[in-house]
Order: sequence, then C-alpha cells, then structure tokens
Amino acid sequence: MGRRAIVPPAVREAAERAGMSPGVVSGGHLPLTGVTGADADGRMPPDPDAQFRAAFDRIVQVLAEVGADLDALVEMTSHHVGLRDHFALFDAVRRERLAAPWPAWTAVEVAGLRREGAVVEIRAVAAVDPEGCARGAPDPDPGPPPAAPRPSPAAPVTGASRTA
Repeated sequence: MGRRAIVPPAVREAAERAGMSPGVVSGGHLPLTGVTGADADGRMPPDPDAQFRAAFDRIVQVLAEVGADLDALVEMTSHHVGLRDHFALFDAVRRERLAAPWPAWTAVEVAGLRREGAVVEIRAVAAVDPEGCARGAPDPDPGPPPAAPRPSPAAPVTGASRTA
C-alpha cells in the first residue's frame, strides 16, 4: 500500500524543519498531524476561541490539498490544557465547524502541549480515496485513462465457436 505526504505550500518550510508531514494519505485515509491554534504568522493567540478557530482552519488547509473539507473527517482527538475551563467553548466551535454525520471524537485533558501557550491540539483522520482525493471529489491530476479491461480466459470469445 502506497502513501503520499500532503504538505500545503504555506507550511512546507515549517514541515521540513520539523521533519514531519501535515498529513499522509494511506489507503482510504488521511491522518493529519496534530495542529494547535497558532495564527498564520505562527504566534499563539492568548484567546482560546481564536486558538480553536485557527486549529480548525489549519485542518481545512490540509484537507483542501486533496479536495476535501471538514465533512471528510471520520475521527478526531482533541488534547486540552485546562479542558474543564474551556470545554463548552471548544464544543460550540466544534459544532459550528462540523456537521452530521459527526466524526468519532475523543477529548483528552493533558498537562501540557509542545507549543508554549497552546490550550488545544487537534488530531484528525479524514476518509479519502486511495489516490488522495476526497471521496466524490474530482481528481486534480487524473493521469492517463485506464486501460480497457481484458477478457477473462474462461469467458467465451464473441463470434467464435468452441469445439470439444
């Protein structure tokens, strides 16, 4: 089974420095690296609401590389510093950004995250076709057309007769 790294151009340099891929298509899934709520300049806003929205925006950025959106998510794990302090707010943003059928979701409280000041890190998995495009989305690079199917050796050849 092949795999393909998904790296949006806006984060290519950061991903190379970190030695990781924001997402990797493997089989029919696109697991995403956990994302925090840093803003577009890499700064961590002190406001949890801003962090939650920025984290979902970063997920959208990776999904867009394969023609997907948040509807493709099938699983999500959110890691929270101070979960009980901001759970209602996170849940409101989550419900605003996602829709039924809801992805499977686990919320976990943690002592800390790698990024200083981060209060959430979200890890998600999206369903995509094995070539890395959202299910039902057009392939941005369809490649050559498939070869015509070959007849099965056991199938009778049209126009010919068989003799015993």
